[in-house]
Amino acid sequence: MREPRTIVVEPLQTEKSMGAMGRSRAYAFVVKNDANKIEIRNAIQTIYSGVKVKHVRTMKVKGKSRRFKARMGWQNDWKKAIVTLTEESKPIEGF
Repeated sequence: MREPRTIVVEPLQTEKSMGAMGRSRAYAFVVKNDANKIEIRNAIQTIYSGVKVKHVRTMKVKGKSRRFKARMGWQNDWKKAIVTLTEESKPIEGF
């Protein structure tokens, strides 16, 4: 079993994710590309005590093309997880 902090890379704080956090108790995270929904659920519940996850949605985000001096290059692909908490769960602090 992998360490939970290696599965969840960082919280994803954008305007859209902050709006969803207030409306539907959904939090966005950047996770490892090979992590599945069960691993993400267990990692979130382990890292943040008192949090119960209702469901997890994941999506792969393609890297954008960028210009590096005279050549074109690509940023890395990454995976995003949207974690929705249950009604009786306490909110994630420090987000």
